[in-house]
Amino acid sequence: MSPQTGNDPMVHVVDHPLVQHKLTLMRKKDASTNSFRTLLNELAMLMAYEVTRDMPMQEVEIETPLETMKARVIDGKKLVLVSILRAGTGILDGMLTVVPGARVGHIGLYRDPKTLQAVEYYFKMPKDMQERDVVVVDPMLATGNSAVAAIERVKVLKPKSIKFVCLLTCPEGIATLRKAHPDVPIYTAAIDRQLNDHGYILPGLGDAGDRIFGTQ
Repeated sequence: MSPQTGNDPMVHVVDHPLVQHKLTLMRKKDASTNSFRTLLNELAMLMAYEVTRDMPMQEVEIETPLETMKARVIDGKKLVLVSILRAGTGILDGMLTVVPGARVGHIGLYRDPKTLQAVEYYFKMPKDMQERDVVVVDPMLATGNSAVAAIERVKVLKPKSIKFVCLLTCPEGIATLRKAHPDVPIYTAAIDRQLNDHGYILPGLGDAGDRIFGTQ
């Protein structure tokens, strides 16, 4: 993984060859809904390894077939994966495969087509958030407005830490999120060129939610 992009140590590009290969296949406009969904699931699993690299561990005593030993484990229950509905579900499923013990939160947001601002319609989180590390997931960090709104809501619950994970982003989205939440690291598979007038990433891969669920 590239430790950072530009001079910002808080922006991490996961440039592993497998991640980049799967992202390229997802970008193709003729990728089927099933193919797109499968690739996103696999890519999210791969990204989870990087995002959880610094998760705290503890020692427990176990018995191997030969003797007793102390070995390290993570406490997956202390991790909360927060999905920004609806497209965040695509990344959530893959990450849960890697950390099945994680708790899950959901934030329902839709983008007002005129203002491009995020409007909330659902919010449900696990209890005792102040004891947990949070990873907010959404395939696209485009205008950045949804990510900013979601992280704002999560911060009210005072979790131990927050990270943001997306598949694709662009300079505009990064700038918006970094300005609002300079303490939140961003993990992404690629930083694309720019936004168009409708708030879509170029060259991008289209609307992630529509491609995951086969809608228009």
